[in-house]
Amino acid sequence: MKRKDEERAAASLARGMAMICVRNTMLEDLHAGYVPMTKTGDFSDVVVIDGTGRRIPWLELSRLDDGEMRDLMRQVVDRLYTFMLRIEDPAFRDAIDPWMNAAARWDDPVLDPGLAKTGSWTE
Repeated sequence: MKRKDEERAAASLARGMAMICVRNTMLEDLHAGYVPMTKTGDFSDVVVIDGTGRRIPWLELSRLDDGEMRDLMRQVVDRLYTFMLRIEDPAFRDAIDPWMNAAARWDDPVLDPGLAKTGSWTE
């Protein structure tokens, strides 16, 4: 397979997996709700007041608690695992085709510079 064909196939698969295995998870529930309004455009003017009266700047606020992060990661891992095991199944392919087509309209992916460096994806 030519390099451009490999890149095109990888881009399609990456977008589809992101749609099916990451976006269509409990992340949608975490994304639901009100988005605060900002006059500055960078949310530096937004604070959250917690149950103890503590004022937490939006930019310092954790949006997910440890349990939500753990549950999200488990669901993403399970979906990625299922996707990889079932991708050759024609019935599975038929079921995911609409999602793959929707994801095809997303921006083209680019190499992540941190992950592209062998073993240094945490930078």
